[in-house]
Amino acid sequence: MSTGLPRDKPRPWHWRVADRLVTLLQRLPPAECGYTIARDLRIPSRDGFDLLADIYTPAGAIKGTLLVRSPYGWRMLMAVLTGGVYASRGYRVILARCRGTFGSGGVFKAMQHEVEDAADTVAWMREQPWFEGKFATFGGSYLGFTQWALLMDPPPELRAAVISIAPHDFQESVYSGGAFNLADFLGWSHQMAHQEDPLWRRMLSLFTARRRAVAAMQELPLADAGDRLLAGGSTWYRDWVSRRAPDDPFWSAMKLGDALERTQVPVLLQVGWQDIFLERTIEQYKRLNERGIEVALTIGPWTHVELVTRGGSIMVGETLDWLGEHLSDNGLHSRAAPVKIFVTGAGQWRDIPEWPPATRERYLYPVAGGGLSENADEDRGQAVFTYDPADPTPTIGGRVLVGGGYTEDSALALRRDVLCFTGSVLRSPLEIIGCPVLELAHLSDNPHADLFARISEVSPDGRSRNVSDGFVRLDPSVSSGGLRLELDAVAHRFKAGNRIRLLLAGGCHPRLERNLGTGEDPAASSAMAPSRRTIDLGASRLVMPTGDFG
Repeated sequence: MSTGLPRDKPRPWHWRVADRLVTLLQRLPPAECGYTIARDLRIPSRDGFDLLADIYTPAGAIKGTLLVRSPYGWRMLMAVLTGGVYASRGYRVILARCRGTFGSGGVFKAMQHEVEDAADTVAWMREQPWFEGKFATFGGSYLGFTQWALLMDPPPELRAAVISIAPHDFQESVYSGGAFNLADFLGWSHQMAHQEDPLWRRMLSLFTARRRAVAAMQELPLADAGDRLLAGGSTWYRDWVSRRAPDDPFWSAMKLGDALERTQVPVLLQVGWQDIFLERTIEQYKRLNERGIEVALTIGPWTHVELVTRGGSIMVGETLDWLGEHLSDNGLHSRAAPVKIFVTGAGQWRDIPEWPPATRERYLYPVAGGGLSENADEDRGQAVFTYDPADPTPTIGGRVLVGGGYTEDSALALRRDVLCFTGSVLRSPLEIIGCPVLELAHLSDNPHADLFARISEVSPDGRSRNVSDGFVRLDPSVSSGGLRLELDAVAHRFKAGNRIRLLLAGGCHPRLERNLGTGEDPAASSAMAPSRRTIDLGASRLVMPTGDFG
């Protein structure tokens, strides 16, 4: 069946096979129809470049139009997962390529042109004879950022959005906690520098790319190390690692907080507890909810990549339900509650009316010698550790783009630069939901210091597994004294017979750049100085948000 679009062709046989495999592997409802593909349609931009798009058109009644904008191209697997899944279930899907990627005109400058190019894409849609006057958007990560870019000036034709694992303020994500998120954003820049290499070259580098990126993360200064790794590609990296002021004009195109004030359409947000954009997603939910916008939130037990691999069936199913309700107006309402969370440790999903729910506070007190007590009155003493940026405390698991997530982390407790406090055996399960808070009396002999904290769960055999992390780059003027550190949002059940562990360190490298201890910019300096920390345990405590949520 032809749609009348130029270059409109039936999907080839191997795409049909891929569609069936995706349906089986992700346990999706059966496809409803076939679809055709029109390739390389040209979208004019306001500055004279043509952006390219493919259109997937169902071979039957069309439920609505979906727009997805991506810098990653549309090779078969990604196209099937993004276009084929929805086209074969009745939606026309526009898969647009960001400028400077995979044939689109111009130069790709990460996140710099998305607001204007999103608006130009919608202006082009309005002129097409097949456009029925309404559409929705969906997609994750960069594909979610392009949705926030569109929502900076929401078009009247937009009916709904599904935004997964995506920031609305990229500068805040790059410098989450005040330090450059090295592993994530040098790693991503390295990926982008080579994504359009010929297949044979990408295959040859497959087994060495990660090793070379990790090696570059150990080098200083960071800007020069990145230049050597990227070899002329991803030129934005030097700006990312060097421009540290949030109000630097360089970041203005990437700070899309105004979209949270302008959005009027129903928005479904999806993220994982171990995702790098967890904080930003929860912020999006809270702001839209405060404004009375219809917003739903799903948080699963996933990292950034696992949302697609392990969480794919849930995410696609939710997306189809959201689109059915808000775009095709099928009259069905599928969510039991606005917020759906997975409780790790319990292995179960919960539906709750909003995030966070009401909780009670439970206090745990670190004790000299490595205990974690519920008794506030005992003499708890002091604890001391030294952080040396020449031998930085390593990243083990946590919210990292590649290689993170829930991980056996007992090796951290054995390091001399880590303080470890472990509680007594739990007689009954303990559930926490919300953001744990660490209140700490902290003294550093060097004002240039970071603090990393982790809650882990320790099993009877001594193995431990991360639950929630927190990090802050301390202001040199107040690096000593009382501080309050909010850890990552979590919904977790500690099992009876296990123990709760609190870890404190001076860094988490290479997830986060090391604090050199000199006050100099790690992007341009390699001089280092250690810091000796003293914790007044008698004035410190861990606040756990608990309750009966079963």
